[in-house]
Amino acid sequence: MKKIRKAVIPVAGLGTRFLPATKAQPKEMLPLVDKPVIQHVVEEAIHAGIENIVLITGRGKQAIENHFDVAFELEEALDRRGRTEELKLVQGITHLGQFSYVRQGEPLGLGHAVLCARHAVGDEPFALLLGDDVFDENDPALGALIAAYEATGKSVVGVQEVPESHVSRYGIVSIPASGGGPWWEVDHIVEKPRPENAPSRWAVVGRYVVLPEVFEHLASLKPGVGGEYQLTDALMVMAEAGRLVAAPIPARRFDTGDKLDYLKANVEFALKRDDLREPFLDYLKDLVTRG
Repeated sequence: MKKIRKAVIPVAGLGTRFLPATKAQPKEMLPLVDKPVIQHVVEEAIHAGIENIVLITGRGKQAIENHFDVAFELEEALDRRGRTEELKLVQGITHLGQFSYVRQGEPLGLGHAVLCARHAVGDEPFALLLGDDVFDENDPALGALIAAYEATGKSVVGVQEVPESHVSRYGIVSIPASGGGPWWEVDHIVEKPRPENAPSRWAVVGRYVVLPEVFEHLASLKPGVGGEYQLTDALMVMAEAGRLVAAPIPARRFDTGDKLDYLKANVEFALKRDDLREPFLDYLKDLVTRG
């Protein structure tokens, strides 16, 4: 069984939900306190043992490439001013892993973005992380999927149970009559179903470990609504062949593409910081008191 060494992270989206903030900067560069969302996602991958990061980019995403590249002038200025801690932070970003970039020429859906990574990934299983979903750093999210892959040798989708009122926002997986477990075999996925048509309340939440056969399935797909290619359709082919499992992710998740969840994530991550927790908590208490 091949080790999971590579991670694909699609970052070509326009970020229209955060306009005007994303008019001139990638949505993935919006900060959680003082660290961009995309860096949180990359660090999750690295902590799970990933060595190579493949970012699927689009027009106007150069800031992401610059963030993970060497900043000679900045490093020299920090060194000259004796800003040792800041220098370590900046240099550490560059050395997180090996980065490569693939341009998605047209926004033709998640399936198309993944297919763009075909030559960069090659004939290897790989992790797929969606850039909007950030998980609590204290709980391994991708790590749970890699464990399921190593136990089964199959593609894995990360899932979390969502309220019935939210199932229409996600791809929803089937669950065996005997219930779940550390992972279970999926025989079908329904994309954004009505609650009454959902096979369960277990939603796919932006983390995958995928066998390279997915590229053949994606290449054979016909475009759907809006000319887009859906990853779910390729996953369904694997599910029908008994080659897909679901693994629950216990970690707290934030959808940073949603404004309210993005704000919640900033509060939660700030409260985990030793340098911010007490004064920020005092401020929040005072804010609540003032109504």
